[in-house]
Amino acid sequence: MAYDVIIAGGTIVHAKGNEKADVGIVGEKIAKVGKGLVKKGDTNGARVIDAKDCFVMPGALDVHVHLELPFCGTTSADDYDSGTKAAARGGVTTVIDFAIPYGDESLQDAVNNWKGRAKKSCVDYSFHVAVTKWDRHKHEMADMVKQGLTTFKQFMIYEKEGWQADDAAIFGALEKCRELDAMLLIHAESSRVLDELIARHHNEEEMKALGAQLHGITRPNFIEAEAIQRAVKWAEVTGGKLYIVHMSTGEGTDIINDAHKRGLKNILAETCIQYLVLDDSVFKREDGHLFACCPQLKKKPDQARLWKGLKKDTVCVISTDTCTFTREQKAMWNGDWTKIPMGMPGLETMVPLAYTYGVQKGRLTINELVEKCSTAPAKIMGLGDRKGQIKKGHDADIAILHPNRKIKVNPAEMETNADWSPYEGWNLAGFSRTTLCRGKVIVDDYKFCGENGWGQFLERGKPGRV
Repeated sequence: MAYDVIIAGGTIVHAKGNEKADVGIVGEKIAKVGKGLVKKGDTNGARVIDAKDCFVMPGALDVHVHLELPFCGTTSADDYDSGTKAAARGGVTTVIDFAIPYGDESLQDAVNNWKGRAKKSCVDYSFHVAVTKWDRHKHEMADMVKQGLTTFKQFMIYEKEGWQADDAAIFGALEKCRELDAMLLIHAESSRVLDELIARHHNEEEMKALGAQLHGITRPNFIEAEAIQRAVKWAEVTGGKLYIVHMSTGEGTDIINDAHKRGLKNILAETCIQYLVLDDSVFKREDGHLFACCPQLKKKPDQARLWKGLKKDTVCVISTDTCTFTREQKAMWNGDWTKIPMGMPGLETMVPLAYTYGVQKGRLTINELVEKCSTAPAKIMGLGDRKGQIKKGHDADIAILHPNRKIKVNPAEMETNADWSPYEGWNLAGFSRTTLCRGKVIVDDYKFCGENGWGQFLERGKPGRV
């Protein structure tokens, strides 16, 4: 067989084991995984990529990103150009964003808006569709599924933004997802108690004394835990597929674990990389407001329980919730923590952080990293037939990582538009030396070399289980 590209001499990492083999690529697909694809130096016209002493891994999927998002009085700084270049450098070859209707927009309006933004994407992409007006949008969900958009999103907070879903809407959406064989993603925080705590502390004296620390003080763990418990109950009684996004607490992990023990396989949860490596002590820093995200960073014991949750498959996916704001945008807070644009950059550093602090620290195996960042998210989000594995017939989405090469995080040298990083100065292994998206080399020698607009919109099948 004549190949266009051969990745030779590396260690292929699967979710369930490793193998020493070459990867033969024809067009955009993996044509063969086997030994000796380069015959005695004869490449038969193929481009040969030397992966000796490196891990050859399926490209990661970040299934929770926000690019070019109007939010908190501004628009997030990374668009589909800079954001997906950052993704590629981090070994991420697929992103799933959220198409959110504004005002009286329909679900189709939202999808059209986000498709317009994504035309410049350098990696493949899809969308979760936010159901923000239940009485209207419930009638449009079936049409979304027909278009290959099989996951929906509801927020238990953000009433002022017009995004909030009450219990009746969540209950109804889970019933509809059961009917359509779709899945509901939930941002789980208890709105009314959260609002009460914010009101209690929103005064000049405390803001002057505590600054960004109030972001954490007003979001204690029970704000997330109670909301997760409620969402789990609605999923239990409806039978709808539920996916808890950006879970940040140990208590949340325990609730999901208990649900699984009771046989509720329709309930899944992700965590984000920042909750695994950062804690709320950062809010005491002079620049602590930069780290405001939603949910906010928790404490070291929460980190430990989330890592254990990943190990036990209680937590099935690592994502980022990337929502990038510059220092200037973050400065909009002017000492009032309720006005901080919430979100952090993450696409470029997700896999390196998971590798450095997961694999190299012994918290995860290299195979478990592939499971949580590639194979599981592909299966769960309806892409398991083409993404997330190095397998014949799958898209040639591949990241080649040197096991020990470390790079110091420096925003000035990164693809993101952020002029700061939560991890600035950290030495991280696991950046992608070479990234291929559908057979095209888009990162070479750690530098982006891809093509604006190369990314394709992905129609997805029914959400799976792992």
